Amino acid sequence: MTTTYDVRIWKNEVYVGKRTTTYWVLWSVAGQRRKEPFKTAALADSFRSGLVSAARVGEAFDVETGRPVSMLRAGRQATWLTLAQSFADAKWPRAAATTRRTHAEALTAVTTAMFRDSRGTPDARLIRHALNRWAFNPTRRDDPGCPPEVRAALRWIADHTRQASELARPDVLRTVLDSLTVRLDGKPAASSVVSRRRKILNTCLFYAVEQQILSTNPMPALKWTPPRTSHAVDRRSVANPAQVRSVLNAVGEQQRSGPRLVAFYACLYFAGLRPEEAASLCRSNLALPARGWGELNIEVAEPHAGREWTDSGKNRDRRQLKQRAVGESRAAPCPPELTAHLHRHIETFGIAEDGRLFRGERNEEEMPKGTINKTWRLARAAAFTPEVCATPLARTPYDLRHAAVSTWLNGGVPATQVAEWAGHSVEVLLKIYAKCLDGGTAQLRRRMDEALGHDPGA
Repeated sequence: MTTTYDVRIWKNEVYVGKRTTTYWVLWSVAGQRRKEPFKTAALADSFRSGLVSAARVGEAFDVETGRPVSMLRAGRQATWLTLAQSFADAKWPRAAATTRRTHAEALTAVTTAMFRDSRGTPDARLIRHALNRWAFNPTRRDDPGCPPEVRAALRWIADHTRQASELARPDVLRTVLDSLTVRLDGKPAASSVVSRRRKILNTCLFYAVEQQILSTNPMPALKWTPPRTSHAVDRRSVANPAQVRSVLNAVGEQQRSGPRLVAFYACLYFAGLRPEEAASLCRSNLALPARGWGELNIEVAEPHAGREWTDSGKNRDRRQLKQRAVGESRAAPCPPELTAHLHRHIETFGIAEDGRLFRGERNEEEMPKGTINKTWRLARAAAFTPEVCATPLARTPYDLRHAAVSTWLNGGVPATQVAEWAGHSVEVLLKIYAKCLDGGTAQLRRRMDEALGHDPGA
């Protein structure tokens, strides 16, 4: 290693591009100019401070890399908070809005388990709010409008977060993983949530290796058993056609948004659309006869993420279809009943200037997610008895899609065709809906009665 004390450090430069702002740290070692890009001013200032401190105490710099010797020896020192923010920033430009939000939620859960001590800890909900909505959102992190209590919480977090390198210790990493299995109220977290957060942490640790903060990813070598994850649909949540029609009738009676949503929910049930696919439907996507069977051509999806996570500043992020390339579409069936619902909706509420079918009473650009969920809860309570409402039956609008796919499979439609309509692979389709398939239970019970010599009528 060739070292030198000939070091000069300049003021950071800021480059404002069309889509992002880059903060450059500029310095020279042995007359050779160096520069390092960062996504935020805080990260750039932190790195520059490390260079200034090393030069000020007379530390040697490596000529080849331009880094202080201590930085090379120990890897780039960073707290977990600094690493997590850098990871979120690196993933942000190419990630969907919902993925950005999911990353923030997972990193928030890990950060709350990485505090060195609890002295002066702010309120737990304030900590999570500050991390989730501000620390891990690069577009809001340096917002001058950040509330004072959030700024105070972020200062406390920055001062009390462990070094990222401590995750190489099995006891620290195991404690973090254990914390991901518990919600804020102390109840067990859903296995799917634990699995998702664990995968994001694993990816972040690989990123730490790339940044030379860790020498290796410690997760693969750790003996830790994650909770079992089930991807199968709960059969109890699948409604039959009569039950769905009763709730759709109740939806139409929910003022004031109910009538606008009948056809929306009908698209989820009769065509098997995802809510974000139905939200993006335009007149150009419909191939409808006056009556009878038609077809829906699904081109894009608009999942709800929240305006703070989207590039457009809208609540919904316009994306390609799930598990499909940009520009790829799929066709979904439009049974006669859905054809009638769509014609009725268009005649009653018209179509937006951009061709959109479903829009709110006040929000002309989209149908709000809160309205969709609230109206469904009210209609379900009106259509079902309290005893039925207490069960998982059609608890959420998404359960209508589950009911649609289950009905197709049980109706004898080939799995390959169902998978094409639903936008699944056959393997994933059967894995998710295996418990919803009717295996002829009644017929099998009759055979067992006959074999056991029981009287079926007794």
